[in-house]
Amino acid sequence: MTATKRSDRRPADGSPVARVCVDVGLAHLDRPFDYLVPAELDEVAVPGTRVKVRFAGQLVDGWLLSRADDSGHTGRLAYLEKVVSPEPVLAPEIARLARAVADRYAGSLADVLRLAVPPRHARVEKEPRDDEPAPTAPTGAVDPRGWRDYPTGPALLRALADGRAPHAVWSALPGEDWAARYADAVAATVAGGRGAVVVVPDARDLDRLDAALTVVLGPGRHVSLSAALGPARRYRAFLAARRGQVPVVIGTRAAMFAPVARLGLVAIWDDGDDLHSEPRAPYPHARDVLLTRAHLAEAGALVGGYARTAEAQLLVETGWAPEVVADRGTVRARIPAIAPTGDDPQLARDPGAATARLPSLAWTAARDALRQDLAVLVQVPRRGYLPSISCAECRTPARCAHCAGPLALPSAGGIPACRWCARVAAAYACPECGGRRLRAAVTGARRTAEELGRAFPGVTVRTSGREEVLTDVPGGAALVVATPGAEPVAEGGYGAVLLLDSWALLTRADLRAGEEALRRWLAAAALARPAPDGRVVVVADGALAPVQALLRWDAGWFAGRELAERRELGFPPAVRMASVTGAAEAVADLLAAARLPDDAEVLGPVPAEEGRERMLVRVPRARAAALAEALHSAAGARAARKAADPVRLQVDPLSLF
Repeated sequence: MTATKRSDRRPADGSPVARVCVDVGLAHLDRPFDYLVPAELDEVAVPGTRVKVRFAGQLVDGWLLSRADDSGHTGRLAYLEKVVSPEPVLAPEIARLARAVADRYAGSLADVLRLAVPPRHARVEKEPRDDEPAPTAPTGAVDPRGWRDYPTGPALLRALADGRAPHAVWSALPGEDWAARYADAVAATVAGGRGAVVVVPDARDLDRLDAALTVVLGPGRHVSLSAALGPARRYRAFLAARRGQVPVVIGTRAAMFAPVARLGLVAIWDDGDDLHSEPRAPYPHARDVLLTRAHLAEAGALVGGYARTAEAQLLVETGWAPEVVADRGTVRARIPAIAPTGDDPQLARDPGAATARLPSLAWTAARDALRQDLAVLVQVPRRGYLPSISCAECRTPARCAHCAGPLALPSAGGIPACRWCARVAAAYACPECGGRRLRAAVTGARRTAEELGRAFPGVTVRTSGREEVLTDVPGGAALVVATPGAEPVAEGGYGAVLLLDSWALLTRADLRAGEEALRRWLAAAALARPAPDGRVVVVADGALAPVQALLRWDAGWFAGRELAERRELGFPPAVRMASVTGAAEAVADLLAAARLPDDAEVLGPVPAEEGRERMLVRVPRARAAALAEALHSAAGARAARKAADPVRLQVDPLSLF
């Protein structure tokens, strides 16, 4: 491939060639370009370095992918303008991975490399460096006893310690110290002379895993990678991994491309959390990136969580990753007592349970736990005070007069305000009946804390959510109201866990509504004490499949059921599906230009945000590569003719509707 010519510099015979990925963000230019390496840059222009090149008359960034003695191009080539830094930040295996991820998600290599390599921090590069790699063996022998509750768990650790590449899908028991178990697996991998990458959803999980690894491996044996670290700390940790100074990298999704030498294990915790999905193009999911790494590097893979996604279940059913689970006797000994409020026996005892937000069963469980001086966790799906309100007379949802967004109340004496445009509606009148009184349609965490404080006077009430997320709380009688994902760990475990407003999770217009509800419930219920000291009450009908899975603590059963249903309906992960979103004309233009596989089905259109529309393209999994290539080529054709309206391409997006 040729680069843009420069008339003021002529290539000398025998000049070496550099193949460069130019960062121009255009789909039709998703290929390497050849540049000549001037003599003064020959020593520093090594594969993996950042460079500056002249492209279409402009100076642009790029990554030097490889060197060659000559180019297949017969015309004139331009020279590299500059080597930004002699640091080879792009490892060859990461470049290969980035290409595979771009192809998987119908994206471009430059977009993936922007995710894989953090921005340069010159001062960090100039810091004194210690090129002595950390020793690979941990300070002590790997103890498999932490995995003794799982019959195949010790064998997993032995395989890692022997330098093999086992794959596993792990369903954690309630009360399990998952961070310690992951630390055991990492220690076994390091003992086998190989490195590891572990990805967790958020900063709280990262801190917990960091502490566990420090205990098992000792200080200075791993680094944490997270976008929240700040530019300098993140780049310093990245360079430590790239230079081989540490064998282990942990982090949030920013760590999925971490350059670990001699990779022996990739692991992800709670892969159903939507924080694992990258919001920037080409929108890769950390789980899929790590599984691709495991395949390319012939490394082990561990997918773990209290719940199990349909994607993880597919790994089990295809035989790619055997499941690591406890036997039913161990499960029964470890789970708390779990009860629903909406089944027939409970309704016979408490007819009001069908409509009450805090039925008598939940109230009794909380009261008994508090009397025993134990903490009570209350999970509420919505944050805020009253995030949704309606007319008290006719129940019509209250909407903003300017943008039609939902109105919310920030506090008991607050003024209604729009959640979309933030305009206040002090003089709100219902457009249907003219009523001015408002009632709660959805109750948030802060209002729940206020109500529980009145119901249990004298009891400490703590909240954990968006404004302040608690990591842990002390033992003793207290009410802890938390939104999903923000539940703190209680010293000694919770005496009761109340799962309120289940309808808000189960009635979402989402393919993964049941899966997500069960994931959030299991994560909260796992913090309770085992029975008989610990109780979990879910305000839902016990006949519902997610509730049944919670009652039996059987995430594998529910995941198998979900996967079977998706096979029947033709939804991911049983098939590969791509979402094409944009203005109607732009979407139609792209699909008309795409040479889709013969067995592709085009579904839609369905409405999307901001007046756009979405089309879905479905193919069998065996045709996934052909679908991605067809959509990428069509996007390139539109970019080449400078089509005005952008189109967003997503392969297997988390939300289809």
